[in-house]
Amino acid sequence: MRVALFITCVNDTLYPRTGQAVVTLLERLGVEVDFPPEQSCCGQPQFNTGYRHDTEPLLRRYATAFRGYDYIVTPSGSCAAMVRDNYPRMGARAAAEGRGQELAGLAATAAPKTYELTEFLTGVLKVTDVGAYYPHTVTYHPTCHGLRMLGLGDGPRTLLAAVKGLDLVELPGAEECCGFGGTFAVKNAAVSAAMGADKARNITSTGAEAVCTVDNSCQMHIGGTLARQGSAVRPVHIAEILASTEGDVW
Repeated sequence: MRVALFITCVNDTLYPRTGQAVVTLLERLGVEVDFPPEQSCCGQPQFNTGYRHDTEPLLRRYATAFRGYDYIVTPSGSCAAMVRDNYPRMGARAAAEGRGQELAGLAATAAPKTYELTEFLTGVLKVTDVGAYYPHTVTYHPTCHGLRMLGLGDGPRTLLAAVKGLDLVELPGAEECCGFGGTFAVKNAAVSAAMGADKARNITSTGAEAVCTVDNSCQMHIGGTLARQGSAVRPVHIAEILASTEGDVW
């Protein structure tokens, strides 16, 4: 199978180790991973702020960059949801506006083969025990896009439960949003901060050493709030946990 890594803007700019962890993990499982350098932003910030037409060139770029691959794997539930849910909407709208079928065709090609990391592991590779070792107490925050748009369900928790040495503890109010929401955090800063504070307090109450997510954007928001509250809980992406082994803990 031909597999490509879609790293996303946040990871490329702020969390490059997450992308490295994805490659380490997949290669350990026998998957050869390519990184098309032509890739760029999926267009989620523009789309969510109403610049729908300005997002269309990014859809075209995404479909072109990843043409020829069987699977596109990304360590981001929100970016995977953007491609899978909103790209087809963009294509359908362009067709309805009489601008042809090109965009719809590109979306139909790119969207179905785009997978968030954990759903690729459990749904495509059919693995739940990836041979990881992470000797820490961890709680898991299911991010909104992964939970509500991708329907990841228990997949991430199943993967974490199989990690040797990891003690997985329940997070109170786990399904409540952390308050980030991309541009929501900018436009509604006070509400976003209050939601983040509630989430951080719940995380700290678990006694966990680390809080795990499938999105570094949410991890960034939660991590900043935890730091401001003086909490010692570390935010960590699930890829870094799953890439860890007894000889190399990320």
